[in-house]
Amino acid sequence: MALLDQVHLPADLRRLPRESLPAFCDELRAFVTESVAKTGGHFASNLGVVELTTALHYCYDTPHDRLVWDVGHQCYPHKILTGRRDRMYTLRQWGGLAGFPKRDESEYDTFGVAHSSTSISAALGMAVAAKATGEKRRVVAVIGDGAMSAGMAFEALNNAGAMDADLLVILNDNEMSISEPVGALNRYLSRVLASHSYDRVRSVGKRVLSVAPTVARFARRAEEHVKGLVLPGTMWEEFGFNYIGPIDGHDIGLLIDTLEKIKDRPGPQFLHVITRKGAGYKLAEEDPILYHGVGKFDHAVGIPTGTGKAAKKTYSEIFGDWLCEAAAQDPKIVGITPAMREGSGLVRFSQEFPDRYFDVGIAEQHAVTFAAGLACEGMRPVVAIYSTFLQRAYDQLVHDVALQNLPVVFAIDRAGLVGADGPTHAGSFDVAFMRCVPNITILAPSSAAECRAMLSFALTLPGASAVRYPRGAGHGPTDAPVTPIELGRAERVRVGSPASSAPRVAILAWGAMLHPCATVAERLAATLVNMRFAKPIDEALVAELAASHDLLVTVEEASVMGSAGSAVLECLAARKLATPVLTLGLPDRFIDQGDPAIMLASVGLDAQGIERSIQQRLAERS
Repeated sequence: MALLDQVHLPADLRRLPRESLPAFCDELRAFVTESVAKTGGHFASNLGVVELTTALHYCYDTPHDRLVWDVGHQCYPHKILTGRRDRMYTLRQWGGLAGFPKRDESEYDTFGVAHSSTSISAALGMAVAAKATGEKRRVVAVIGDGAMSAGMAFEALNNAGAMDADLLVILNDNEMSISEPVGALNRYLSRVLASHSYDRVRSVGKRVLSVAPTVARFARRAEEHVKGLVLPGTMWEEFGFNYIGPIDGHDIGLLIDTLEKIKDRPGPQFLHVITRKGAGYKLAEEDPILYHGVGKFDHAVGIPTGTGKAAKKTYSEIFGDWLCEAAAQDPKIVGITPAMREGSGLVRFSQEFPDRYFDVGIAEQHAVTFAAGLACEGMRPVVAIYSTFLQRAYDQLVHDVALQNLPVVFAIDRAGLVGADGPTHAGSFDVAFMRCVPNITILAPSSAAECRAMLSFALTLPGASAVRYPRGAGHGPTDAPVTPIELGRAERVRVGSPASSAPRVAILAWGAMLHPCATVAERLAATLVNMRFAKPIDEALVAELAASHDLLVTVEEASVMGSAGSAVLECLAARKLATPVLTLGLPDRFIDQGDPAIMLASVGLDAQGIERSIQQRLAERS
């Protein structure tokens, strides 16, 4: 019987003999490889934490002890070991397992994550709560070196050191330029620093030297200098953490030895673990970026490259090509991304304009204010950012850009529903949270060509602008003719011609919703308008349509509360027009992961759902 078949929960894992764990990890890695190849998902990062995940559940009494995974790109081995192995075939699908830890999915998912750098803050809160209630509980946060670059992580470290909380932070380091932890010396130093003997010697030394401050200062500096020569731990100890490592994150025996020695230590502990993305799968080790997030593939062959390129470019690619062309014409244009070069379509720009490309790391707040500083000096910054991540820089958007009326262009990717990544990555709220801010223009393209035209138009504006576009392929060719963009002007696509006795309906669509609405408008003989702008809206046209139609229908892939449909209602109220309005958009709830078409249909934003909603409203009205 395979070892993996004997483990359904961590309690089963803890019954396995320790000497069988290397073989168990091999089976777990093989299962991760096969299951992700069938479903798609985050791949290289999960292969890199097989041993670490096994060691944590082996040493800690989960779920009583708390494990918090930062971001969650590495949570698949955790899900497999915590009772969800038989459902891994549903990963990231409608009605299936979420691609990230989720509190209502399992008691072992102690904190819902997906946005970076939250783990230390959450784990610190759990540790403080345990102390306040007298609960004997260990708390561990696992954070990657990329996530550690965000300011929030350092805020939490600073707070944790000052609070002297019983907390273990594990740095899963797979990219920092630190020598590979191999050889007897490295293992020896790691074991010594994790041992109680080392702790006792250091504590005794500090007590003895405390009576001689000058000698104590010299000894402390000497200790830090010597440790700094062999270990990168001085910085973490300045935060108040006891630093251990770096250790090999693929040596299951060393991991267990280390965790057993430090798990009951009081105060903040910091364990530095070196891992390899894609460990155990050669192709992923060689190209961890390609194998970071994957679709379905044949794991025996790998992901084919250089063939089968999609006929239609994605909106991200359309943006990337546009930025390169615009930058070639204007030397003041710069591109900024918070660690999303590939996802935002900036690879080509980074290669062609390396001096004008800035990846600021996982630091959205800094990205926006950095752009504001560039704009102050006459540059034309373009910030490429996912809608869901712009949420993290809202104060900077308001205070540092809009308040000062600076010309920063926000290229907002992944607007609306995003499919398999689910609610944590959905771009549902950007229109609502930006529309209430002065000095911002918001545009929503309905096609590939219109996206390019809107981005170019945004560069001409004297203040901040946001062009929001969805995930996936752009509609139509990029060189299709486009009606010229004018500030706040909509485009009348179809004039309605209902039967004399039928109610007159006008559909006002934003962005990609124009296309299902076109189908509905044909069926209902309705007027169709491509609104183009969520701020400012075309108030004159809205008033004209309200006067000549019996029902206005607004359709957008954004929060129905506070977004563009609300702007139409505000316009009519200000003009004292009583024409009924049906507002369709994303409802006041989070929508789970799945195929995008299924997700849109579930909230009535496919052609059939839009038509059904209109017919229901007309029936109620009659």
